Amino acid sequence: MRMIGMHRVLHINTKEFSISIAMAKSKYEYVRTFEVEDKCLQNCWIVVRLDGRSFHRFTSAHKFEKPNDKRALELMNRSAAAVMEEFRDVSLAYGQSDEYSFILRKNTDLYNRRQSKIMSAINSTFSASYVYYWNTYFEDKKLLYPPSFDARIVLYPSDQNLRDYLSWRQADTHINNLYNTAFWGLILIKGLSNNEAEKILSGTVSSEKNEILFKECETNYNNELPIYRKGTVLVRKLVNLPPSKSKKHVICPLHVDIIGDSFWEEYDEILSLKDLKLNKDFKPDETFYLVKRS
Repeated sequence: MRMIGMHRVLHINTKEFSISIAMAKSKYEYVRTFEVEDKCLQNCWIVVRLDGRSFHRFTSAHKFEKPNDKRALELMNRSAAAVMEEFRDVSLAYGQSDEYSFILRKNTDLYNRRQSKIMSAINSTFSASYVYYWNTYFEDKKLLYPPSFDARIVLYPSDQNLRDYLSWRQADTHINNLYNTAFWGLILIKGLSNNEAEKILSGTVSSEKNEILFKECETNYNNELPIYRKGTVLVRKLVNLPPSKSKKHVICPLHVDIIGDSFWEEYDEILSLKDLKLNKDFKPDETFYLVKRS
């Protein structure tokens, strides 16, 4: 470096500079060539489905209520909402029992649509949130050990494929919950053993399980909470929250039918990939999660 007038002139040895850049790459960098390109196919709905791993043991260790523990379901919902807060391209999520499905917009470019990145990021966010919010829902129970979830990605090329997938999961919710409600009703109310309850329910259809519940356990299945019978669908809404007049982005848990057309007509922006429209019918006393980075 030398002075010209009042200015400093910096001389760079271009030969040495180019060598230093080349040396920044080590001889070990060739291992990157072993990475496999795993991009999700374009123009397909990306569904990330999480399932509790060894959750029967987990629920037993933490003494969850049977047949349903409402606090556990609400914890799952809060953890799923945290995923939707973090990843704005998740347009909808559906959960029941120990599973959750996250629907990413078919035009998403999240992580350049790399399957492994999307799946691991959503799974880790959900799992970490489950532990983080545990004391919010289980104040009287210590978390004995961390839960774990397995994950998979499935691509659905058409809107109807996506709707059929979600219909399958909600139908599964009804089938499983009806059986569990009848099974545990016979045990907790009638005092039967596990084997005796299984024998009575073996081979029965839905109408017969409903009749067993009503006659043997004095339980009308239709009066069970919708969160148990229908699961939870998380949707995004744009609302005005008092006292501020500014628009806020919230995530709302709904326990409604998603098999018929009504839900999809009301939330048509999900399939049409449109921006959220202001929801003028929103009531502040509804349950919702506020997206802080809206």
